[in-house]
Amino acid sequence: MKRHVALVGFMASGKSTIGRKLARNLNRHFVDTDALIVRAHGPIARIFSEQGEAAFRDFEHAALREALDTSEACVISLGGGALTKPENRRLLEEYADRVFIKMSPEQIFSRVLRSREVRPMLGASPTLARIQELYAKRMADYESADLIVDASHRSDADVIRGIVGWLRARDDGGRRAES
Repeated sequence: MKRHVALVGFMASGKSTIGRKLARNLNRHFVDTDALIVRAHGPIARIFSEQGEAAFRDFEHAALREALDTSEACVISLGGGALTKPENRRLLEEYADRVFIKMSPEQIFSRVLRSREVRPMLGASPTLARIQELYAKRMADYESADLIVDASHRSDADVIRGIVGWLRARDDGGRRAES
């Protein structure tokens, strides 16, 4: 059975957009864990404000388990903090090829400022310093991915070509790579 492809990385790095396009390219279903959470529990900002981050992380874990429990391999986009939970890292290592969509904190900051979406981990007034702090805390988990794709100055199509090429060639060599 083919493994799932899980896109990991910081918020606003393009995981959902790339994930949808990658799923079409691979002829697989696309699952966004944040969308599963919203559908089951309501807006993410409200979950954070009313129930706290711990409750959100539990919902996120359940959404990941649901996504991985599908009979056919799919492309899964995870929230930026999904890897902060050790159980999620173990599940992904066992059931998915993990792809880190890497982008600089400066580019993420620019994207967050342009977005209408409030990111609970950044607050109402996001700062580059806060993004750099969170990014640094999560980097080791992100970099444990099977493939690291630097998407900083690449088109979505180029990023997807890199992922597809790696998926096709991965059995010919090592499991860890950078694109």
